[in-house]
Amino acid sequence: MLSFTRTRTQQRSNRSMSLGGMDYADPKKKNGVCGKILMVSTLTALCILMLKQSPNFNVPSQFSRHEPGVTHVLVTGGAGYIGSHAALRLLKDSYRVTIVVHKIFSENAFDAVMHFAAVAYVGESIHKYHINTLVVLEAMAAHGVKTLIYSSTCATYGEPEKMPITEETPQLPINPYGKAKKMAEDMILDFHKNSDMAVMILRYFNVIGSDPEGRLGEAPRPELREHGRISGACFDAARGIIPGLKVRGTDYKTSDGTCIRDYIDVTDLVDAHVKALEKAKPKHVGIYNVGTGRGRSVKEFVEACKKATGVPIKVDFLPRRPGDYAEVYSDPTKIKNELNWTAKHTDLQESLQVAWRWQKAHLNGYGTPLVMSA
Repeated sequence: MLSFTRTRTQQRSNRSMSLGGMDYADPKKKNGVCGKILMVSTLTALCILMLKQSPNFNVPSQFSRHEPGVTHVLVTGGAGYIGSHAALRLLKDSYRVTIVVHKIFSENAFDAVMHFAAVAYVGESIHKYHINTLVVLEAMAAHGVKTLIYSSTCATYGEPEKMPITEETPQLPINPYGKAKKMAEDMILDFHKNSDMAVMILRYFNVIGSDPEGRLGEAPRPELREHGRISGACFDAARGIIPGLKVRGTDYKTSDGTCIRDYIDVTDLVDAHVKALEKAKPKHVGIYNVGTGRGRSVKEFVEACKKATGVPIKVDFLPRRPGDYAEVYSDPTKIKNELNWTAKHTDLQESLQVAWRWQKAHLNGYGTPLVMSA
């Protein structure tokens, strides 16, 4: 390793010379710059030549052609919380998976797409109304990809008058997140009318947990933490990142005044996606709720989180958050009957304990691991 130190005299000599208010470039510096440009150009040309002579140059990827007995799956949003868990499960089940999107359809032969890419949080969506589903659909149609598994949400139902929610419950979203997902569903159904595409739409409820083997967890970008899931806020409070947990809304018409939600473990959710992929049929649309069928209050959730972390989390009760609704839980009968899927990880405290283990071992998220003492 070489180190160079430039003296003040050398610094001055390398600057432009000023005379009578006019600047003149130093000719020595100009020659030096030209020499550097020539050297860089020569090295670049040499690298390109060496790459072209390499036996691996321009070798087609494993996705570039269809393979009998092998399903190639494009996972959009595969670097996100749910998408990454889905990609991990698909790889475990011997699917070929890629999560890169740039020019991906024209360069590869996919059999199916799992579409997770979207704005993930209700609070974030109020400020960022983002839909990219149309781009994915057009690319699928142009390149003959025939199967779509779409990641939707129970937020498309809004605040139904009757519980539990079935797939026939009217979709009347009350926040931009739910409206965006509903618009995406409508696009998909319109596309399907003129195609033989196999479509599966999964409307899932509140996702918690993480990979039981500790390989993945939830680590939202810092600017999204305030819009994140309640589990993330609980863990931040338990770790001391925030002074306490803020529960928004205690005057809902529920048993304890806080919101009721159906919490689904991410491992069960991924299993539902895999079963949907296996059962998808050409020219058919399947729409399914993915939940446990049981509602839990926010207060119940907080108590479970305290037990899972072993930390007496401070809780502040605040006014309602815009766009939230009082009570939402699913009727999972249809997905059980048609896809043979049932939620297995339904112990709230256990799911939170699994997620907490990952949080303690990854205090810096997916950055350099910083392990928290017990």
